Amino acid sequence: MELVIKYILLFFIYAFIGWCIEVVAKIIDDRKFVNRGFLIGPILPIYGIGVLLILLVTKQGDNFIIVFLKAIGVCSILEYFTSWIMEVFFKTRWWDYSRRKFNINGRICINTMLPFGILGLLVVYVLNPFFTYIIDHSPYVLNVIITGIFVFFILLDLIITLKVLFKIKKKIRTSAKDNTAKIRTKISKWLEGNSYVYRRLKKSFPDLDIRGKIDYVENGIVKTVLIVNDSVVDLTEKLTGKKR
Repeated sequence: MELVIKYILLFFIYAFIGWCIEVVAKIIDDRKFVNRGFLIGPILPIYGIGVLLILLVTKQGDNFIIVFLKAIGVCSILEYFTSWIMEVFFKTRWWDYSRRKFNINGRICINTMLPFGILGLLVVYVLNPFFTYIIDHSPYVLNVIITGIFVFFILLDLIITLKVLFKIKKKIRTSAKDNTAKIRTKISKWLEGNSYVYRRLKKSFPDLDIRGKIDYVENGIVKTVLIVNDSVVDLTEKLTGKKR
């Protein structure tokens, strides 16, 4: 159980560090503060998961090059499939590297892969030994209490965020009969007109790209469209072979 508590705490630590990295990078690029990520709180779970996976695949005898390459591989795979899963579930692409050189389907690119390798080296050789020492030398009861508090708030945050994301998906479906530009405009205005949680997602992902197969109802008829590459293609007849 102590090992589980340790890794949960490490997850939260690195998820918070990842959030700090993203926020600082945004401040440098746009000279303004943006609360990055899907969740409301200062945490990016993808960083926490990525670091734990790096620690899992690296061995004590690995040299710098091996750790660097493993970190790139693990984080790139994680980022790619996170993008794909989010697109499948919510019909949106939350980040797109298509305009950057050496990208793979716009989901990952060399600009993010190399920093992953450097971050992996920093974690394995500097940060993780330090944080592990702090956790190991803290009272177990204190670690359990802190873990419980963090887990409670992230679950609450996750519930609220998922509720918002599914509402966004529903809004996209109700707008599916419009062209892509109109859909983006509608979703953007709708997000701006809602609560802070909605507006925060819009600021965090300004390049939100709507795409994928979407079903919607028009005049009592269920129709299917494919949204991709700034166009909307009616798939109703193609999928069924006849009009519905």
